[in-house]
Amino acid sequence: MSLTVKLLLVAALVLSIIIPFGYYLIGEKNKKRYKRAVGTNVFFYFGTFIIAAIMMFGGNTAVAADTAAAASNATGFGYLAAALSTGLSCVGGGIAVASAASAALGAISEDSSALGKSLIFVGLAEGVCLYGLIISFMILGKL
Repeated sequence: MSLTVKLLLVAALVLSIIIPFGYYLIGEKNKKRYKRAVGTNVFFYFGTFIIAAIMMFGGNTAVAADTAAAASNATGFGYLAAALSTGLSCVGGGIAVASAASAALGAISEDSSALGKSLIFVGLAEGVCLYGLIISFMILGKL
Protein backbone atom coordinates (compact mmCIF):
# COMPACT_ATOMS: atom_id res chain seq x y z
CA MET A 1 0.00 0.00 0.00
CA SER A 2 1.49 3.31 -1.03
CA LEU A 3 2.04 6.27 1.24
CA THR A 4 -0.70 8.25 -0.50
CA VAL A 5 -3.28 5.55 0.17
CA LYS A 6 -2.22 5.33 3.81
CA LEU A 7 -2.51 9.09 4.22
CA LEU A 8 -5.95 9.03 2.60
CA LEU A 9 -7.08 6.30 5.00
CA VAL A 10 -5.80 8.21 8.03
CA ALA A 11 -7.45 11.42 6.81
CA ALA A 12 -10.75 9.61 6.22
CA LEU A 13 -10.61 8.06 9.67
CA VAL A 14 -9.87 11.39 11.35
CA LEU A 15 -12.64 13.13 9.42
CA SER A 16 -15.08 10.34 10.24
CA ILE A 17 -14.51 11.11 13.92
CA ILE A 18 -14.23 14.91 13.80
CA ILE A 19 -17.20 15.73 11.55
CA PRO A 20 -19.90 13.91 13.59
CA PHE A 21 -18.43 15.10 16.89
CA GLY A 22 -18.41 18.70 15.72
CA TYR A 23 -21.93 18.29 14.38
CA TYR A 24 -23.04 17.00 17.75
CA LEU A 25 -21.44 19.86 19.69
CA ILE A 26 -22.58 22.68 17.41
CA GLY A 27 -26.12 21.41 16.72
CA GLU A 28 -29.40 22.09 18.46
CA LYS A 29 -29.99 20.86 21.98
CA ASN A 30 -32.72 18.24 21.57
CA LYS A 31 -33.25 14.51 21.09
CA LYS A 32 -33.39 14.76 17.30
CA ARG A 33 -29.89 16.19 17.31
CA TYR A 34 -28.59 13.15 19.13
CA LYS A 35 -30.19 10.76 16.64
CA ARG A 36 -28.85 12.73 13.68
CA ALA A 37 -25.37 12.85 15.20
CA VAL A 38 -25.36 9.11 15.80
CA GLY A 39 -26.62 8.49 12.25
CA THR A 40 -23.94 10.74 10.79
CA ASN A 41 -21.28 9.06 12.89
CA VAL A 42 -22.39 5.58 11.79
CA PHE A 43 -22.48 6.70 8.15
CA PHE A 44 -18.94 8.10 8.19
CA TYR A 45 -17.56 5.28 10.33
CA PHE A 46 -18.79 2.46 8.11
CA GLY A 47 -18.13 4.51 4.99
CA THR A 48 -14.50 4.74 6.01
CA PHE A 49 -14.35 0.98 6.51
CA ILE A 50 -15.90 0.30 3.11
CA ILE A 51 -13.45 2.64 1.37
CA ALA A 52 -10.54 1.08 3.28
CA ALA A 53 -11.70 -2.43 2.34
CA ILE A 54 -11.97 -1.48 -1.31
CA MET A 55 -8.48 0.02 -1.26
CA MET A 56 -6.90 -2.88 0.61
CA PHE A 57 -8.58 -5.81 -1.12
CA GLY A 58 -8.99 -4.37 -4.59
CA GLY A 59 -5.97 -4.71 -6.79
CA ASN A 60 -3.81 -7.29 -8.46
CA THR A 61 -4.92 -10.78 -7.45
CA ALA A 62 -1.71 -12.42 -8.66
CA VAL A 63 0.29 -10.47 -6.11
CA ALA A 64 -2.21 -11.43 -3.41
CA ALA A 65 -1.95 -15.10 -4.38
CA ASP A 66 1.85 -15.00 -4.23
CA THR A 67 1.75 -13.22 -0.89
CA ALA A 68 -0.78 -15.68 0.51
CA ALA A 69 1.35 -18.61 -0.63
CA ALA A 70 4.46 -17.14 0.97
CA ALA A 71 2.90 -16.29 4.32
CA SER A 72 1.69 -19.05 6.55
CA ASN A 73 -1.41 -19.12 8.69
CA ALA A 74 0.72 -19.43 11.81
CA THR A 75 2.05 -15.90 11.42
CA GLY A 76 -1.44 -14.47 11.07
CA PHE A 77 -2.72 -16.40 14.04
CA GLY A 78 0.33 -15.27 16.03
CA TYR A 79 -0.50 -11.62 15.39
CA LEU A 80 -4.12 -12.30 16.26
CA ALA A 81 -3.11 -13.99 19.50
CA ALA A 82 -0.86 -11.07 20.45
CA ALA A 83 -3.62 -8.58 19.77
CA LEU A 84 -6.19 -10.60 21.71
CA SER A 85 -3.91 -11.12 24.70
CA THR A 86 -3.22 -7.39 24.96
CA GLY A 87 -6.78 -6.26 24.25
CA LEU A 88 -8.61 -8.69 26.47
CA SER A 89 -6.20 -8.30 29.36
CA CYS A 90 -6.60 -4.52 29.20
CA VAL A 91 -10.39 -4.82 29.16
CA GLY A 92 -10.26 -7.16 32.15
CA GLY A 93 -7.79 -4.92 33.93
CA GLY A 94 -9.99 -1.90 33.30
CA ILE A 95 -12.99 -3.66 34.82
CA ALA A 96 -10.91 -4.74 37.80
CA VAL A 97 -9.45 -1.26 38.33
CA ALA A 98 -12.93 0.26 38.14
CA SER A 99 -14.17 -1.99 40.92
CA ALA A 100 -11.04 -1.87 43.07
CA ALA A 101 -10.50 1.88 42.78
CA SER A 102 -14.08 2.78 43.71
CA ALA A 103 -13.97 0.42 46.68
CA ALA A 104 -10.56 1.83 47.67
CA LEU A 105 -11.86 5.40 47.60
CA GLY A 106 -14.81 4.39 49.76
CA ALA A 107 -12.52 2.66 52.25
CA ILE A 108 -10.09 5.59 52.36
CA SER A 109 -12.89 8.06 52.99
CA GLU A 110 -13.98 6.07 56.04
CA ASP A 111 -10.53 5.20 57.38
CA SER A 112 -7.41 6.90 56.03
CA SER A 113 -5.14 4.15 57.39
CA ALA A 114 -6.49 1.78 54.68
CA LEU A 115 -4.64 3.68 51.92
CA GLY A 116 -1.69 1.30 51.66
CA LYS A 117 -3.81 -1.84 51.56
CA SER A 118 -6.21 -0.44 49.00
CA LEU A 119 -3.43 0.74 46.68
CA ILE A 120 -2.04 -2.80 46.61
CA PHE A 121 -5.33 -4.14 45.26
CA VAL A 122 -5.55 -1.40 42.63
CA GLY A 123 -1.96 -2.14 41.61
CA LEU A 124 -2.71 -5.85 41.29
CA ALA A 125 -5.63 -5.05 39.01
CA GLU A 126 -3.39 -2.88 36.83
CA GLY A 127 -0.85 -5.69 36.73
CA VAL A 128 -3.27 -7.79 34.70
CA CYS A 129 -2.81 -5.38 31.78
CA LEU A 130 0.94 -5.59 32.04
CA TYR A 131 0.88 -9.39 32.09
CA GLY A 132 -1.13 -9.41 28.86
CA LEU A 133 1.29 -6.97 27.26
CA ILE A 134 4.28 -9.11 28.29
CA ILE A 135 2.61 -12.20 26.83
CA SER A 136 1.96 -10.39 23.55
CA PHE A 137 5.64 -9.34 23.38
CA MET A 138 6.63 -12.95 23.96
CA ILE A 139 4.30 -14.09 21.15
CA LEU A 140 5.63 -11.43 18.78
CA GLY A 141 9.18 -12.44 19.68
CA LYS A 142 8.49 -15.98 18.44
CA LEU A 143 7.12 -14.83 15.04
